[in-house]
This record gives sequence, C-alpha cells and structure tokens, in this order.
Amino acid sequence: MRVSRVKSLAGEIELPGDKSISHRAAIIGAISDGETVIKNYSTGRDCDATLNCLRQLGINALRNGKLLNISGGRLTKPEGPLDCGNSGTTIRLLSGVLAGHDFSCRLTGDESLLNRPMNRIIKPLIAMGARIKSRDGRAPLEISGRSPLKSVSYELTVASAQLKSAILLASLYGDATTRVTGPPSRSRVSISRNHTELMLGFFGADIVEHFHETDDGFVQELAISGMKELKPQPVYVPGDISSASFFIAAASVLEGSDIVIRDLGLNPTRTGIIDLMKNCGANIEIGDRRRLNREESGSVRIRSSADLRHQSGGLTISGDILSSLIDEIPILAVLGTQLAGGITIRDAEELRVKESDRISAIVNNLRKMKADVTEYDDGLRVGRSDLSGAKVDSYGDHRIAMAFAIAGLFADGHTEIVDSECVDVSFPGFFQVLESVVK
Repeated sequence: MRVSRVKSLAGEIELPGDKSISHRAAIIGAISDGETVIKNYSTGRDCDATLNCLRQLGINALRNGKLLNISGGRLTKPEGPLDCGNSGTTIRLLSGVLAGHDFSCRLTGDESLLNRPMNRIIKPLIAMGARIKSRDGRAPLEISGRSPLKSVSYELTVASAQLKSAILLASLYGDATTRVTGPPSRSRVSISRNHTELMLGFFGADIVEHFHETDDGFVQELAISGMKELKPQPVYVPGDISSASFFIAAASVLEGSDIVIRDLGLNPTRTGIIDLMKNCGANIEIGDRRRLNREESGSVRIRSSADLRHQSGGLTISGDILSSLIDEIPILAVLGTQLAGGITIRDAEELRVKESDRISAIVNNLRKMKADVTEYDDGLRVGRSDLSGAKVDSYGDHRIAMAFAIAGLFADGHTEIVDSECVDVSFPGFFQVLESVVK
C-alpha cells in the first residue's frame, strides 16, 4: 500500500466493533446457557479466530455481517488443535475457560503468537488445578482441565487485562470464591482494561469489585464466586477506540481537519489517548454519551489544534498511564514527529513481546523516514521531524502498518508499507475508511 502527504481529514466515520469487547462477548456468551445476540461484532481476523475456536469446542456461532448469534452451553472436547491465529487474547482467555473443563486440548497459533510469553497465565491456572504443558513458557499449550478448580487469592504484579481475564474466567469453575488484586493505580479505576469484569457482571456472574486505599494509591480487588450459571444477554459492541487512535492523532495535527467518529467505545480504562491529548491542547469534543451492556460510548469530534502542534515541553509517557495506552504507542510515537517538543516513551518493555517487537519496529521505520529517534531498552524518544516518504515494513503487525500509514500522510513523497494486509487482524477496510476522509 502506498500513502502520500495530504492537507487535512474531514468527514464522519464509524469504526469496527471493539476487538476486546467482541472477544469477551463471544466467549462469555458461549459458556452461558442459551442464545446470546451480539451486534457490531468486530470484523477483525483476531475475533474470527475466537469464533473458529468456539465452533471447534461445539458451540454454534452463526454470523451475518456484524450480527452474531451464539448458542451457548457446554463446551466439548475438540477433534484437533485450536488455532488462535495471531490473537493473544484468544489463546489467553480460552486457556482460562478450558482450565475448568474435564478434557484435554491443544492451543496453537501463527509464528508471531508462538513466540509470545504465556507463563503469566500458566502459573495461576496451574495453581488452580489445571495441568498445562508449554514450549518453554510459550505456545503451543497443552491444557488438561479440571472441574471444579481450586479457588485462589492471586495478586497481579503487572497490569495485564489478559492475565486478569484468564484468572476470572477460570474462577467461574472454582469451588469457592477467587480474589484477584492489584497492582496499585492512582485512582479508583482499574489499571488494566476492565471489559471482562463488566461483561461477567452483565451476564449474571457473582462478581464484586472493591478499591482499597493504600500508600501507593488504590488497589482493585475482584471477588468472584465459582459454579454460578451465566444467563445470555443482548450485547452491542461500540467502535474500537484503539482503531480510532490513528484518526484522532492525524486529525489533531493536520491543519484544517475536522472529523467525527460515531458510536465509539469510551470505557475509562481505554480513553488514555483522548485524556492525554486533550491535556496537551488537542481539540477533542465528546457528545451523545450512552451506556449499553455496562460499556460507555459516544461520538468524538476531532479538529486540528495549533496548541497541540506547538506544545514545546514535549510529552512523556511512562508508569501507570502506559496500561491505558499500550496499543496506542505506535501512533503516539509517529505523532511525536509533529510536535514541537517531541515525545518520550519509557517503562514500555511489554512492547517488545507484542505482535512484533514494536519498539524496534517503530524505531527502524522512523529512521527510514529520516526522523530524529533514539531507542531505549524500555522505550524510545522521538523529536520533531520533517518526514520523508520511504519503504517501511509492517513486520506483520497491524498497529505498525496503520501507524505508518498515518506517518505517510505527514511525509514528503510516497510511503510504501510492506505487508499492509496485516491491518485485517483488527481493522479490515482501514485504508478505505482513511481514503474517505482525506482532503
């Protein structure tokens, strides 16, 4: 795919359903007793992987465009390996569910997924009674489940929604109450995404949330009772804010831009990019707020902002705020090339083990485009730069491909993105939607 410099972005768009919410709605619907109807289910390949795995587990999942009908009930032993594709969410969340079933199965995926660490989920699931074999802490995973599982108290040392979710889903099959705590946050909001606990509560799980004040801030504690039957519920999936981040960043700095994104998910654990950019002078307005299936959504209007472009102090992203921005780091690094003070990102070691080594991928591509960039073990520093078009590599990573499509809008000449088709993992039609607002 080739991208060239543009003057501005303008128009109204709607984005694919949120990937994180879609995964959870399908999985929780599958283990509920009856039919769950999901509207605006994500069109991304990752969420297709979840559906394919559920079908192999005996679940009837009928899809018509963005409408999905899940006939939930008892999962059955699959005849072959479960292929999770490129989706870390699929393999980690399903591992939690399968830990509580009395059969064995094998979970695998593509080359990228097979190289991502799985020990974080393996340790607590084994403590709960499941037997799990891995390839030195990586997939394929051989899971022999147990019912009931042993309920535990588990303290999270990292802000990982996938780890938390795996434990919570396994806890549905526990013999008592499981408690999951931490790590500390600065406010009474989960430090990691809370879609799983919201969805479980919506489907009738016996789950209670408390925040305990400590010297380090507030610690979230979730208590969930095992052996509670879930009831199917209608689910509407709002637009994916991680997909929106590319349009938010571009419209904020391209002079004369004015775009509106309709029905966008505004879960407080996911709005870090909006909060950060507004605090730095971005012109972003939110309206038409509503709440469906315990998730917040609304319309977001983004107009170009000289205050943001001329922000001289530079942005620094580190510490707690990273958990609400981890998927947005590639586009924020690209945005840094357009800000007077640039951007510094630290404490982001997790980016080394995503769909690609995202720190290395960002740095290599920005250097090809003549950007001022410095790489650290745990992040990078990007200075204000006049970008030049170049041939860049997606590294098979959808967020890298989309971030450098936006970089191409800022650059002189043409930018060619190798293997741009990988955007289909989360956002099929990304380039068509982008073209529709280019002016």
